[in-house]
Amino acid sequence: MNLLGIDFEEWYHPELVKPYIQNKKKDLKITKGIDKILDWLNEKDTYATFFVVGELIEKEPILLDKIISGGHEIAFHTMYHTKLDEKGFEEKFENELEQFDKLTSGKSKGFRAPTFSLNKETSWAINHLIKKKYLYDSSIVPAKTKMYGFSDAKMYPYNISSENILKEDNTSDLIEFPLMVTKILGKKIPAGGGFFLRFLPLRTIMNSISTYQKIDIPSTFYIHSWELVPELMPSLSLPIVNKFVTYHNLKNALPKMSKLLEKFEFTSFDKYLK
Repeated sequence: MNLLGIDFEEWYHPELVKPYIQNKKKDLKITKGIDKILDWLNEKDTYATFFVVGELIEKEPILLDKIISGGHEIAFHTMYHTKLDEKGFEEKFENELEQFDKLTSGKSKGFRAPTFSLNKETSWAINHLIKKKYLYDSSIVPAKTKMYGFSDAKMYPYNISSENILKEDNTSDLIEFPLMVTKILGKKIPAGGGFFLRFLPLRTIMNSISTYQKIDIPSTFYIHSWELVPELMPSLSLPIVNKFVTYHNLKNALPKMSKLLEKFEFTSFDKYLK
């Protein structure tokens, strides 16, 4: 069984977009696609974990009801899609956890850091999650990229602690679910969703999932809400690299993910843990 997380965020949340839209009105667009996303999951007979940016539930409380009534899981993606390493955020993180807890009536037991920003300097977040009795985190990518990841991180789920986020700690109650990776020419690269879902050949991703299954490791996958409803994602003027990463092959993200759901079994994190 494999794990599907949907990073549910608005068009203005991605890190490669934020600096270039300061003067634009932050109106809700992607959120309007929730029914299409839920219908798609129902059609594929698949449950998912929605890592939701909390402010979206504040603005549209019906989001929570729709996701939960569909049998899916709500998890935390910070209140405003803030990277953990943003200056001063450590002092705000606990309050945001409390705020999200109230918004969701304590339903959230999982976390994903925006832009996979859990690292050795932001490991303090682990202690806050344990204190709030969270069950798991899914913020580590076992491959080094320009923006995130660790080449020496574990590829399988393990108990994580703030002492050393890359080392298994069986005294910890928090499970880390690292994102799926693949190897190309001996180098590990991310393969568990997002830009890499759109960029890599589908066969490469399928082979990676099959490799994980052979050694009984769940493939942890993610996809952004705006990748599932590309027609609602506005065309923004961005620097060439940012634009490529944000928009490359965007219209094919949903069809590619659909083919993966048809070939392999996926479920939400909470159902996997039961």
